[in-house]
Amino acid sequence: MRLLLIRHGQTIDNVNGRLGTVSPGPGLTALGARQAAAIPEAIGDEPIEAIYTSTLLRTQLTAGPLSTRRGLDIRISEALREIRAGDLEARSDVEAVRAYIGTIFSWRTDPDARIPGGESGMEFMDRFSGIIEQIANEHRGTVAVVSHGAAIRTWASSVPTNVAADFGLTHPLDNTAMVALAGSPTDGWIVTEWAGEPVGGEELEDAAAPDPTGSAGATEDK
Repeated sequence: MRLLLIRHGQTIDNVNGRLGTVSPGPGLTALGARQAAAIPEAIGDEPIEAIYTSTLLRTQLTAGPLSTRRGLDIRISEALREIRAGDLEARSDVEAVRAYIGTIFSWRTDPDARIPGGESGMEFMDRFSGIIEQIANEHRGTVAVVSHGAAIRTWASSVPTNVAADFGLTHPLDNTAMVALAGSPTDGWIVTEWAGEPVGGEELEDAAAPDPTGSAGATEDK
């Protein structure tokens, strides 16, 4: 199958560099709405047979224009949510961002490491890989999954066989950027495209936003 992992559109948390991972979370900014509106045209003739999102509002709003254009219902799964920030929730200070992103990057060698009050690497990988396996078991064609920056970067760096485990550390994923994969849980996955900028083009970027879950080297940006 072909899997399109699309990050949600911009939120006020992205603008302020705030860690926001609880449901329902904020909606989209005006720029985020434009980013979402650009997705159907940018994806073009991709033969999408299903659209999935997390339980957070921003992913559902991002998927809305694509859902309307394709006449497909949005399927919502709690397992596609962002990596939980736990005790660091709603913080934007340097210490919190480094603790959150630093712990996530440490999962490459220590999957049992835990975000304070949040998830371990093993827990995240189990629930995200689990829902992707369910999706793959139900579909054989192309599926669009609208999820979150840290979640997509972490999973898409860890599971595919053709990228290094630290790929997500050095490659950004702006709002509505997309990672495309081919394969299956049984045969394995490969990354066929890692488009770090919004699918609608660089004119939809916000270079001024701190956005710790999407920036490359976020532990050093703040």
